[in-house]
Amino acid sequence: MPQDNIKKPTVLIVGAGLGGLLLGALLEKAGVPYKIFERAPCVKPLGSALSVGPLVLTVLQQLGVYDEFLSISKYMTQIAMYNESLKPYKPTDYSLVEEFTGYGYHIVTRPQLYDLILRQVPSDKILFGKKVTTISDQDDKVIIRTADDGSYEGDILIGADGAHSTVRKHMYESLKAKRLLPKSDQEDLLFSCTCLVGQTRPLDPDEFPILKEPLCQFQIVLGKDKPYTWITFTTAQNTISYMTIFHLSKITSKTELEQNLGTTGEQHIEWGPHAAKAMCDETRIFPIPIGDGDRKMTLGDLYDRSSMDLISKVMLEEKVFKTWHSKRMVLMGDACHKLHPSGGQGAVTAMHDAIALANLLYSIPSASPGAFSRMFTEYHSERYPAAIESFKNSQQGARVLDKGPAGAVALYVSTHAPLWLWKSVLEKSLRHRPTIGFLAPVERKGTTVPVVSASTEKARALFAKQKRQQQTRGREDEEDKEEEKRDVTEAEATMDERLLYMADKSSLEDKPNCEDFFLFWMCPLSPGLRDHQSAKILSLLTWLAPLQESTLSPGEDPRPQRT
Repeated sequence: MPQDNIKKPTVLIVGAGLGGLLLGALLEKAGVPYKIFERAPCVKPLGSALSVGPLVLTVLQQLGVYDEFLSISKYMTQIAMYNESLKPYKPTDYSLVEEFTGYGYHIVTRPQLYDLILRQVPSDKILFGKKVTTISDQDDKVIIRTADDGSYEGDILIGADGAHSTVRKHMYESLKAKRLLPKSDQEDLLFSCTCLVGQTRPLDPDEFPILKEPLCQFQIVLGKDKPYTWITFTTAQNTISYMTIFHLSKITSKTELEQNLGTTGEQHIEWGPHAAKAMCDETRIFPIPIGDGDRKMTLGDLYDRSSMDLISKVMLEEKVFKTWHSKRMVLMGDACHKLHPSGGQGAVTAMHDAIALANLLYSIPSASPGAFSRMFTEYHSERYPAAIESFKNSQQGARVLDKGPAGAVALYVSTHAPLWLWKSVLEKSLRHRPTIGFLAPVERKGTTVPVVSASTEKARALFAKQKRQQQTRGREDEEDKEEEKRDVTEAEATMDERLLYMADKSSLEDKPNCEDFFLFWMCPLSPGLRDHQSAKILSLLTWLAPLQESTLSPGEDPRPQRT
């Protein structure tokens, strides 16, 4: 329910990842004007799979795409872990999640989820092949220019353009020149892992019987004497997604690795097919718990059934930046917090940013610099602590996969924790389930009461106020219609009285005059008069007939001509 009589800010979103796309879909519902700019020329179905659960599913239900999401995802109740000999550890049980929230965890491939959200954004609102080259943040507007000589202006610029954000770079250069940028924000993103991600083509379930299982088979194998961990997921499309993680011997950064490898920044960000192929060759003999009977399978069986151009190698960088906004610019997703994927919270955290920004943009009282500054402060106050918590949770998840003593301790704790402790940890992680305040709420499910975010409360209050106003206007419109109907009825009654008078006059055999004739034709007969006085009207018509025959030419309209 868009606001009335308030100028809505025009929003420019740089980056069409999951977070940027979801923000666009929500702004579409809120009636806030926006455009999304994506540097890639087209959508390429890269990536593996991700876990989507109660922290996001309520919003998908509000958007009306929940049932479709269920059709493209696979329900998951546990994570199975193995050593390199494929001996299982105690699985991690997630079946309690539905009891706590009314929703479960689902595994969905990134391309499938991306396509679902992309279809909620009108095609004219997203522009592909638009690499932003310059940004001009002015007092009354923000202007971006793209590599194809395009120029676009708006009121707000949102950087949803990933870990190596162009928007963040411009913002930080400006703040650094003014000595307003914290030292930690000037440091590189660090990482201790690289990762190969991809998925197979649709497979024959007879050849891969694990695909016949109704639940997602989420499996992690921990390398014994090698710095690798590999993960596989079965999907609703009869594919198998995978992540092969390489643990570096030391923490490094993009800049340091570029210097060691002698590559340019652009080459390093993209990595290229040669790097992915080299990692495939290195890891193709690693065993996976997918074989049937005596047949043993390896990662190579998955690589050989995948399109090499859809396998990519990425850095698993980790960092939460302190500075998220300046003037008319604000960051979201990986542009301001990059999380390790082992915690499964990177995409979810970006989507939560989108929810908060959409709620606040819907509620903004005016399109003024002061209103933007207050909104960005509220956004940072709400989302920064949540991002820090997600960052810590992701690091804890990553420790289970780490090599050395720390990893061994984390693995032991995760597989031997008593049920009461696991239930407590799990329930706590499910309390923050943000919703869209300006869309119809869905019924709350489960035993765990969700914490309502400040941005949701703000949007919900305005939505409720507008709904009351709309209902009041509706009642007033109905009252106006009733009053108009009464006026028409009274007018018809007055005309009926005149016509009945004429009918009585005809019964006295007085001769009709032109005034009687014209008045009759100009006065419509009301339903009541037709039904209850039909005999009198028939006599009136008979009385007027001689006048019509004597005064009108054939085909002439008997009604007086209006001037």
